[in-house]
Amino acid sequence: MGLPTSSDVSATPPEGEVSVTGDKDEKVTNGPVIEEDQVRINLEKELYDSTKIDPVLARKMALINDAIDEIGMTPFQWKLFFLNGFGYAVDSLLIVCQSIANPAVTQEYGNPSKHVQGIPLASQVGLLVGAALWGFSADVIGRRLAFNSSLFLCAVFVLIGGAMPSYISFSAIVAIYSAGAGGNYILDATNFLEFLPGRYAWLVTFLSIWWAVGYTVTGLFAWAFMSNYSCSPDAVVCTRADNMGWRYLHFTCGALVIVMAILRVVVLRMVQTPKWLISQNRDEEVFNNLQEVAKKYNRPLSLTLEHLRAQGRVLHTEKSVWSGIRVKLHFSGLFETRRLAWSTTVIIANWFVIGMVSPLYSVFLPFYLASRGADVGDNSNYTVWRDYAINQIAGLGGPIIAAVLVETKYLGRRGTLAIGALVTMLFQFGYTQITTPAQNVGVSAAISAASNIYYGTIYAYTPEILPSAHRATGYGLCVVLNRVGGIAGVLVGSYANVETTAPLFVCAALFGLLVILSILLPFEPRGRRSQ
Repeated sequence: MGLPTSSDVSATPPEGEVSVTGDKDEKVTNGPVIEEDQVRINLEKELYDSTKIDPVLARKMALINDAIDEIGMTPFQWKLFFLNGFGYAVDSLLIVCQSIANPAVTQEYGNPSKHVQGIPLASQVGLLVGAALWGFSADVIGRRLAFNSSLFLCAVFVLIGGAMPSYISFSAIVAIYSAGAGGNYILDATNFLEFLPGRYAWLVTFLSIWWAVGYTVTGLFAWAFMSNYSCSPDAVVCTRADNMGWRYLHFTCGALVIVMAILRVVVLRMVQTPKWLISQNRDEEVFNNLQEVAKKYNRPLSLTLEHLRAQGRVLHTEKSVWSGIRVKLHFSGLFETRRLAWSTTVIIANWFVIGMVSPLYSVFLPFYLASRGADVGDNSNYTVWRDYAINQIAGLGGPIIAAVLVETKYLGRRGTLAIGALVTMLFQFGYTQITTPAQNVGVSAAISAASNIYYGTIYAYTPEILPSAHRATGYGLCVVLNRVGGIAGVLVGSYANVETTAPLFVCAALFGLLVILSILLPFEPRGRRSQ
């Protein structure tokens, strides 16, 4: 099967297909032809038509999607479900870890600032830096480095955090381990999606069950440690000896993350994802990786290396990955067409709004309830952390519901996002009316489940609608804006008069805005293949 060189002209395939034929007089756009062979590339299954952006990349992505669909779901992808899920779990585990420790650390050391909550702010800043670092670099160097190293970095600093002797030093370590975790679900969702057959894309939504698992595990640890080894809430003096709970929490979580990091390296030999390799024009590597999976699990593979090479060269891949034009393209490529630009803008807006509303609501609500005399329990350490654990266990239901709804014909991803935001808004309104401990536990548990419907869906929807060549950059940009919104929420909650009803209506309006923004998203990935 020869590969003669020739000048590039376009073939004329049927609508929705690109034809590569063996006639020596026919040529392939941006590349040579394959003699005595014929390959038809069907682009109708793809989420959107990207041939006007880079026709070679569009055709190669379609070929890779066909190859992955042909191989099907194998034990390799199921291992990825668990190992990438660890990254989701660590992300939520570490966010909650600092949140749980915050009151105890403040009680023991005091807060140097009268207004700003330093530990939550440090966490948001660290998460922002991590999202930018891991997200923006992954389209340049690939997804494998973050997969193999991020959990180890988190584990080391979580263990160090448990030994910090002051409020400021603990805040600094929180910022560092949050930066290590800040890109986890960006890379884990991206990594998993780019190995999945199209009909199993719903598993990226279900992957968020691990995020809820992280919350649940930390909540159970908090119930064990914080209720038994913390200073009484009304203690005037809080010493280290009476306040070891938050330290035990960090030591235990750090040890758990080390175990997960080791399993990632031992259980699976991670390779770069097929779609990232194709975007780098590394045809031989992606073919060898797919062929290895097909042979190992005795699956068919019709794709040949010649089929890939015959499509031509992906634009700009002759330049260094660090060249200005390629780095810039990872950002401009998110806005290449009018519809893609609208999609990117709206999804970023979703991430910014949810980033702002979550900390704002959590900061003001306890003060709002207290000012209206709501009875939420006996306020003992045991009751507080028991109720917290119950809430997190209830949150496990959210991703399960989301995984079902996203494949429902008349809802899909966008409808599920809108339902998650709407139900969360309604339950949060209801939460302001609670008057008994039972109502407190019940409604807050419902909020955990409902909000996880939204979170689980947006975590999966975001990488699905971003182009593969720029997916990590786009996801990183979304999460960076999410953290900017989180910082704004912390600062507003720190300085605003949180005992009035104004923050309540602001939060409700923002959740209502999320419903609208979800509906305005232009792409519905259900039944389509991401590129």
